Amino acid sequence: MCRHPPPCPPAEASDREAARVIAHGGLQGWSLLCNKLLLFEDTGELLPNGQAIAPQRPVGERGACT
Repeated sequence: MCRHPPPCPPAEASDREAARVIAHGGLQGWSLLCNKLLLFEDTGELLPNGQAIAPQRPVGERGACT
């Protein structure tokens, strides 16, 4: 787990997205967090145990393209 203070919240915690980014996929749209959570640009998540969390983007929100 984390080797820095303060430690990141575990992947099972409700505030899991607050963990530090340790790697990112750039144009692929993903970030690996310190708690081993894979966070996607569309707000979807993949937990370390393989469980997928559906995107939580608010209804009606649109991308930056106009």
